[in-house]
Amino acid sequence: MLVSNFYHTTYCTNIHPGEDWKTTFDSLKNYVPLIKSQVSKTQEFGLGLRLSNKASEELGFGSKLQEFKDWLTAHQIYIFTMNGFPYGNFHGEAVKDKVHRPDWTTQERVDYTIRLFKQLNFLLPEGISGGISTSPISYKHWYSSEEELDHAKKVGAQGMIAVALRLYQTEKETGNYLHLDIEPEPDGILENSDEVISFFKEYLIPIGVDRFKKEFGIPNDNAERIIKRHLTICYDICHFSLAYEEPEHTFQKFLGNDIKIGKIQVSAALKVLFNETDNQHIWESLSKFNEPTYLHQVTELSDEGVKTHADLPELLEKKGHRAQLRAHFHVPIFLQKFPPLYSTQDHILKVIDYLKKNKICDHLEIETYTWDVLPIDLKTALSDSIIREINWLKERL
Repeated sequence: MLVSNFYHTTYCTNIHPGEDWKTTFDSLKNYVPLIKSQVSKTQEFGLGLRLSNKASEELGFGSKLQEFKDWLTAHQIYIFTMNGFPYGNFHGEAVKDKVHRPDWTTQERVDYTIRLFKQLNFLLPEGISGGISTSPISYKHWYSSEEELDHAKKVGAQGMIAVALRLYQTEKETGNYLHLDIEPEPDGILENSDEVISFFKEYLIPIGVDRFKKEFGIPNDNAERIIKRHLTICYDICHFSLAYEEPEHTFQKFLGNDIKIGKIQVSAALKVLFNETDNQHIWESLSKFNEPTYLHQVTELSDEGVKTHADLPELLEKKGHRAQLRAHFHVPIFLQKFPPLYSTQDHILKVIDYLKKNKICDHLEIETYTWDVLPIDLKTALSDSIIREINWLKERL
């Protein structure tokens, strides 16, 4: 769905269950045509597809993939972005830090990502770029020393460069421009813009320049440009708000380092503003968001910088005096308040305002995947919720 003649805009199907291909396809058939009929009646509807490793393997490259493409065409739906972050099960069990496993230090992650790109390349309409978002290397708390983190960054960079080599070759052969969108998040090895820039400078570029020179004989400057063309950033608004980064400042930092944004995930974090009168009520309201499926890191700004609490239960045990907290809970983007709590919707509005003046990417993807685990008073029919989010974003764009 092209909005404002600039942005392919959609929602991420990681909200729908689908750990195998049959369940995934059934979910798409049940939800997507209905949603399209309400938000994109007269034009094709772009979709942000999530495939688990198992679903991707079962979809394969033969008749099932062609059948899927035919179904998309028949319903005027197209795929332009995919979510390649969660490798395994994402519903119905405790995901927590397993969302990073297998990470970019493993061949499984590389193979999974390359397979997704081959499938995306087959599904992608002519003349549209395609992107896949992915893990920020790994989960920081799995590593106990700087030496271990350094090793993870080196191996992770090697894996991402292996993908970039494939994407460069694919563009030469087919003309399709594809990019891997690295997604920083709290307690990932990459959490904020400074860590992203350092990873490019210290790992991706040195390792990548050498590989591109050996594989294709490309000079250093050209190799760096190609690497930054195919390895980009997934700017998840929720995640960067948790890092207390103002959108315009971050966009300018990336621009100044020639780092591209491949996709913006439109999402909101939970914001907690304390006062002198009803803090007990605030803590009780926050505790309603404590659920066992996903990691809900909580950040606060201190004189030493951003402090991250690894999960919401850890913070609820401590409580104590706080001024403001932000929780990694992807709440509905169309709500500014969850009285007495708030959302970081203001960051979404700042991003939208920036996008109206600066075209920094082609892909916008709403990513609210927590509908099943929201407090009961916030739950509504899933299709209605998705439609409301898409329409809210369209109106503001």
